[in-house]
Amino acid sequence: MSKTTPPPIYSVDSSSFMDWQARYYPADVFTGLVASVDALIAAERLLAPALVKEEIGAVGTTGLNDWTENNAGIFVPTAEVLAEAQAIQDQFAGLRDPRAEYEEADAYVIALAKMRGGIVVTQETPAAEKRNPKRTHFIPDVCRELGVPCISLLGLMRREGWQF
Repeated sequence: MSKTTPPPIYSVDSSSFMDWQARYYPADVFTGLVASVDALIAAERLLAPALVKEEIGAVGTTGLNDWTENNAGIFVPTAEVLAEAQAIQDQFAGLRDPRAEYEEADAYVIALAKMRGGIVVTQETPAAEKRNPKRTHFIPDVCRELGVPCISLLGLMRREGWQF
């Protein structure tokens, strides 16, 4: 009997939630996307570190903030990923925004995917693709160096075979 690989979990960055709900795929228009995301949540395959919820709370729309409150179960407590996130921050000091006034979720998103054998979902682009990068590393750069798969929200939709 062959053993099948379970489907991966997705560790989602704040940027992907914001692009989904507030920028490009609003829930009132893309209702099929909401249903598909809900199915991932029900299957416990869509997760994010608690710091993502905090970032969304600071800059998200009312609708997105309400959504995060209604889906609080997807947010993994900081303590569960803290050690791995700190190790990533120590290894990639250029991942941190020196101007940030609060703890950023980037290393935690990567840590969650790394610890669970998952895939990072972010809208960030690598430093090499930016005109004047403010840092040396962004989420895709660190994922590439650590061997952690990294895709965009559209990449997640394609990987899951969603069509709307």
